[in-house]
Amino acid sequence: MKIRLLSLILCLYSISSFSSNFYQIPVIIIDTTEAERNSIVQDSVETDVVNYWDEKNAVGLDFSEVAFINWSSGGNNSVSALIHGDFERNYKKELTNWRNSAIIRYGINAQEGREIRKTEDELVISSSFGSRRDSTSNWYYSAKMDFNTQFTNGYRYPDTENPISKFMAPGYLFLGVGAEFSHPNEDLTAYFSPITQKSTFVLDQRLANEGMFGVTPAVRDEDGNLIEKGEKVRTEFGMLLTSKFSKEIFENVNLRNRLSLYSDYLNKFGNIDVDWQVNVNLKVNDFIKANVGSQIRYDDDVKYKEDIDGDGELETTGPRIQFKQTLGIGVVYEF
Repeated sequence: MKIRLLSLILCLYSISSFSSNFYQIPVIIIDTTEAERNSIVQDSVETDVVNYWDEKNAVGLDFSEVAFINWSSGGNNSVSALIHGDFERNYKKELTNWRNSAIIRYGINAQEGREIRKTEDELVISSSFGSRRDSTSNWYYSAKMDFNTQFTNGYRYPDTENPISKFMAPGYLFLGVGAEFSHPNEDLTAYFSPITQKSTFVLDQRLANEGMFGVTPAVRDEDGNLIEKGEKVRTEFGMLLTSKFSKEIFENVNLRNRLSLYSDYLNKFGNIDVDWQVNVNLKVNDFIKANVGSQIRYDDDVKYKEDIDGDGELETTGPRIQFKQTLGIGVVYEF
């Protein structure tokens, strides 16, 4: 009996020791939440792609209409429309800056008892590529390209038989290298190029023969017979200064200024070609906007045409200051 009791005590002691050792086995706890979080962060870093491109698109339609029915003061019914588009594609990364823009404007006016007339016609494409020395500098070593022309024929109304301008007659192309200042906080850029090539295209032979827009005119004999055709391209080398500025001067009132000054080294240096535009955009809501603008141009190579002696023929006179004023309200869609 004593032996059995002793055996039972030894057995119970062995089970107790085994249980104690079993529950003292270290338990490893894995924080799956933290692991999943790290995995998500890693995946996010791998899939997050930085976009260095910035784009702006805006298309609009300005419209005005006047209609009369039994109106005692008289008047002609008329409809005017202007379609315009502004597009930008800009790339900026560290020390590199590449800006591209395109401006399209075309307007017509239809008045009772009169043919449809063009009121505005413009195509402008610009591209500027620059690189700066370090990230603190606001000056860029830049190369710049500007191109502008029109879409359809232009006339000295009411004469619609003889166009005074056409597509690529004229067309202007500026290519140059220089330095550009870009303000770090304001929407302001200023570009100066001491070496700029200006090419003037007059691809209509009749206008080229007349020497329009500064190209070399045709050579004729004493009887007016054509000996040598006029040149269609004129090339100049000079200096170019351009500036662009945009700022919200009041709430929902934005001012845009664009200035271009060019002077040829070889032909009348100091005689400056001017193209200056000032526009004030007034925002009514997200879609309806009003615009008040003006543009001044002067180019010594652009001669004015008018009927001086009243014989129905347009005579070519000297250059004149060109001025345009616009006022419109319409729908603008930005995307």
